[in-house]
Amino acid sequence: MKIKVLVIDDSAVIRNILGGIINEQPDMMVVGSAPDPLVARDLIRTLNPDVLTLDIEMPKMNGLSFLKRLMRVRPMPVVMLSSHTQDGSDIAFRALALGAVDFVAKPSIGTPVDAGYVNSIAEAIRGAHAARGNLQPPQASGGLGASEAEALLPNLGQQPSGARRVVVMGASTGGAEALREVLRGMPEDLPPLLVALHMPGAITKHLARRLNESCRVKVKEAENGEPALPGHVYLAPGGRHMRLEHHGERGYGIALEEHGPANGQGADLLFHSAAEAAGADAIGVVMTGMGEDGAEGLAAMRAAGAFTLAQDEATSIVFGMPRAAIERQAVETVAPLGQIARILVGKLAGAQ
Repeated sequence: MKIKVLVIDDSAVIRNILGGIINEQPDMMVVGSAPDPLVARDLIRTLNPDVLTLDIEMPKMNGLSFLKRLMRVRPMPVVMLSSHTQDGSDIAFRALALGAVDFVAKPSIGTPVDAGYVNSIAEAIRGAHAARGNLQPPQASGGLGASEAEALLPNLGQQPSGARRVVVMGASTGGAEALREVLRGMPEDLPPLLVALHMPGAITKHLARRLNESCRVKVKEAENGEPALPGHVYLAPGGRHMRLEHHGERGYGIALEEHGPANGQGADLLFHSAAEAAGADAIGVVMTGMGEDGAEGLAAMRAAGAFTLAQDEATSIVFGMPRAAIERQAVETVAPLGQIARILVGKLAGAQ
């Protein structure tokens, strides 16, 4: 059966352009279109679409407000379309944090769309459809306070073993908000933490800046060849893969691959490298995300003696990545999002 798409945009011209692109694809079709979220609300009930394309700037209710309400009452795959997504702006970051599966820049009125743009729309819709059935409203749960983290993990960076420990994480859909939740209570002397997210470069740069402003640890985009230092969180730049390297007595370093696709197997590559470079001194975490990226790499980490952890289904926006890792028996502990920081801190501090 074809993927049923509902197009939501206040511009009739844009609706026609998107409709033409979607209906040209052999595996999808437009079942309806709406000029604003209020009309869309009724069409969702009657048409039961598989995927929504949603504009941000609309009358009556903007796309972000509609997305927030939708994910609370009827979670479904949403591809955001906006001119704001081109520069990694705050509004695009907020859309991802609220649970949008993907986002694509809007086509420009009066400018013919090329094959690359057509493919980006079609692949975004296919990817969103793959998340159907796994989407659910995330459940709030208490996190780890900064003072509690400091009490559990005192002066880790000054301990001899601290330089050997390292944490690696992988996430996709909903990963920006999940990462913020985990990092917000982490102490300043956390061991180096490397994160693979499925995001374009403009967004990872913006995400790093936002997280750095709200967390006690230093958050930055990773740079090729730089050392992985305690108290630092490194995000793999969008469109590039990141590996952990062992630098002997100097600790760990970071290597980037220029040609990695933004939605490829970045978590698997990071986890495999951690298994080789750190072995039992590493901790691997897989969180909310679409697909199976990270499952094989996390299994390699567990086989090397590392502690492995996965976010549970109830708090994942998309349970694809955690489920794949669990089914592969790569996960030692499954926990809700609000408990991940507590578990990490306890493991790093040697708590039982």
